[in-house]
Amino acid sequence: MDVLRPFDPWKSKLCTCMPKYSFNPYTGCSHRCIYCYATYIPRFYQLRKKRRVVLRLERDLNKVDLKIPVSMSNSSDPYPPVEKKEKITRNCLKVMKDYGVKLLVVTKSDIVARDADLLSEINSCVSITITSFRLSRLLEPDAPDPEKRIAAMKELKDRSIPVVLRLDPVLPLLTESEVEEIVDRCDFVDHVVTSTLKLKNDSFKRVVRTFPHIEKQYRKLYSRENRTGSYYYLPEKIRREILFKVEEACSERGISCAFCREGFEFKAESCDGQHLLRKYK
Repeated sequence: MDVLRPFDPWKSKLCTCMPKYSFNPYTGCSHRCIYCYATYIPRFYQLRKKRRVVLRLERDLNKVDLKIPVSMSNSSDPYPPVEKKEKITRNCLKVMKDYGVKLLVVTKSDIVARDADLLSEINSCVSITITSFRLSRLLEPDAPDPEKRIAAMKELKDRSIPVVLRLDPVLPLLTESEVEEIVDRCDFVDHVVTSTLKLKNDSFKRVVRTFPHIEKQYRKLYSRENRTGSYYYLPEKIRREILFKVEEACSERGISCAFCREGFEFKAESCDGQHLLRKYK
């Protein structure tokens, strides 16, 4: 395969996703989120178009099991600002529609609502990330305003497209006080997936450079004792408190909730919203 790849080929013991393929219409990302985990990719913040990606996607779709969903995108955003003009992602959606792909869209962009016409004709589910209202400009400097993302979620929902809120990541001492407000503002969604902030060395430096007042506390929280693979995790007790606070807020509003790569059980049918593909098929 070329542009379609198995999701999580390393089989992380903390990943609870059912089998799916990963597809990125673009290389890199222009949102410049300071907590991003994918900046190990060279020149990641410099968005690049993939050559002949629509043709390459079609070739791959002829080789794979179409019963397995495609997740778009897991390391870059499929709806960067240039997508308004380039329409690369939209052209990929047209191919996926023709092949009957089951599709999971993951984005921070309101541009996704533009493609509601196609997404409503695909067995699809759209996840939109909201991390913070107060600190969004510092955490995600070039991503669309959260209010625009909420408007896009409502527009997709009105078109009978299942919508997932990614309340992800929750940053201790910075955004954990906002989780109930975010869930409340998005109480119309079909599902919520959440996770706590996980850091690598480069993302740790970006976060504490942006918020120097929490550096000392973060060095204690993200210690070597809490390292899992290449990531530094929060202590288990703190992670449980944050995650179950989100789960409780969702439960009060009748919304299913799951955790992403946390190692804790959750009640929802799937973490990433794959159960919604069956529901809306």
